[in-house]
Amino acid sequence: MNNKTVFITGATSGIGRLITEKCIKNGFTVYATGRNESSLQTLLELGATVFQADMTNRQDIEKVCSQLPSIDIAIINAGVGIFDNVFDLSDEQIDDMIDVNVKAPIYLTKRLAKQMVHRKSGHFIFIGSQAGKVATKKASVYAASKHAITGLANGIRLELSPFNIQVTAIFPGPIDTPFLQKADSTNSYRNSIEKYLLKPEKVAIEVMKTINRPVREVNLPRIMALTSKLYALAPTIVERLGSGFFNKK
Repeated sequence: MNNKTVFITGATSGIGRLITEKCIKNGFTVYATGRNESSLQTLLELGATVFQADMTNRQDIEKVCSQLPSIDIAIINAGVGIFDNVFDLSDEQIDDMIDVNVKAPIYLTKRLAKQMVHRKSGHFIFIGSQAGKVATKKASVYAASKHAITGLANGIRLELSPFNIQVTAIFPGPIDTPFLQKADSTNSYRNSIEKYLLKPEKVAIEVMKTINRPVREVNLPRIMALTSKLYALAPTIVERLGSGFFNKK
């Protein structure tokens, strides 16, 4: 497996950073992209080929893809979130979530899939969210963007299956990373669920497992697989039970 070539977005922080470091340590040829120049420099020194790029900029996406070699595994991880009522969000905040969480993964998938289809092998790993299965208040737009990733992964799985290309979706609950601070500057959401937060290392380990053994999806924590199924059967009950738990602000 260590002769595989891996491409990772959102590699400069959170679980993206951990996944990138683990891929390097495991001997993969790693191409990584992100916004933070100092973090990219560190990854470069560790052995990755890095690209500073803004995933809201289609020209940056095109430039990165044009410089990539044939990719075996694409880990689409970059994401942003702002936890607020839809009527309190600015248009710019909405655009940012849609551009990074929806448009960028689609543009990247389109371009990388062409290489994989030609080669008749490859693996996409999408870092989604439980919000892509069960929406909560103060996260309607973020949930919408992650629902889009769920649909994208499920759809392209069917499209790419004839070409021996695997598609895995990772659905973690809230993770203890700087993402939460950026999503909710009041920190009230993090404080309300602190004891339930996933450790970034746990998520990164689960992602690495799917590289060696592709699966359809991974829910973290595992109990969330049951929660999403229950939501599909009895959404009103789940919403009532979870209204206090997911009390953002």
